[in-house]
Amino acid sequence: MGFPEVRPRRLRRNPAMRRLVAETSLEPRHLVLPMFVREGATEPRPIRSMPGVVQHTMESLRKAALEAVEAGVGGLMLFAIPERKDAVGSGGVDPKGPLNAAIREVIAEVGDATVVMADLCLDEFTDHGHCGVLASDGTVDNDATLEVYGRMAVAQAEAGVHVVGPSGMMDGQVGVVRHALDAAGHTDVAILAYAAKYSSAFYGPFRDAVESSLSGDRQTYQQDPANGYEALRETALDVAEGADMVMVKPAMSYLDVLARVRDAVDVPVAAYQISGEYAMIQAAAERGWIDLDRAVLESLTSIRRAGADIVLTYWAVDVAQRLRARA
Repeated sequence: MGFPEVRPRRLRRNPAMRRLVAETSLEPRHLVLPMFVREGATEPRPIRSMPGVVQHTMESLRKAALEAVEAGVGGLMLFAIPERKDAVGSGGVDPKGPLNAAIREVIAEVGDATVVMADLCLDEFTDHGHCGVLASDGTVDNDATLEVYGRMAVAQAEAGVHVVGPSGMMDGQVGVVRHALDAAGHTDVAILAYAAKYSSAFYGPFRDAVESSLSGDRQTYQQDPANGYEALRETALDVAEGADMVMVKPAMSYLDVLARVRDAVDVPVAAYQISGEYAMIQAAAERGWIDLDRAVLESLTSIRRAGADIVLTYWAVDVAQRLRARA
């Protein structure tokens, strides 16, 4: 009997066959677009380290949100860059602050046509750049920060947000946010918990995007890249505290963690294809070293294959438009 007897290539012979047996799908509804709005900006400002991404004005934010809805993306994640920062990040809880104003603008534009999310963290609003308020010794005060997170969540809910995204990796943050929302009558506002957020070298372009004031690092509260089981513990705690969805961040360097989290929980799992991942692929493509379209789709499919129900990516609109054109 001749060999090979079994020929897996039979199921790869043409696009129709490959499409028929594909194990993983990528659809516009799986994608969430992170968006930046800059307080006081009169025109969109390109982000040098993230080609194609801008700091929006309120007007351009509304237009971009509508474009994303028309492309069919699953959601939007909003971040804001304030004109003024202080030690306690008061701009994050101010109802008239840039993030809460952006939420209202986007909700006014798109309503319930997509899921409007907002980052719930203080790093964009503090003059020291940390994700919480500082104790007298300069460390981040976990419990004092939780009190601010609760007020920030309520402010975002009152602005109309559908989902809050506590991302500061403070112990107990999900429980405090859930209690604050419920006590204020916002029981329908969901929580996407940044459950396993690692202290990564790939956040650099994001810090450009939000004009971070950080000096030093966040290793005392973000996870050590060496640890995997710790991510499962963090995730279990967040689910127990009331998280409706959980996130692994970054995505591509932590696909093993993503797969383990997906197996461990029964809530939707998100992964964030972060700024450094975006910037590396963009830079290589601009130099002609890789094919941009293929690399983007391959990277997003790998994140979906590892278990992500939701993928935050700066390519959300471009990819959604391409996927819909193929349908």
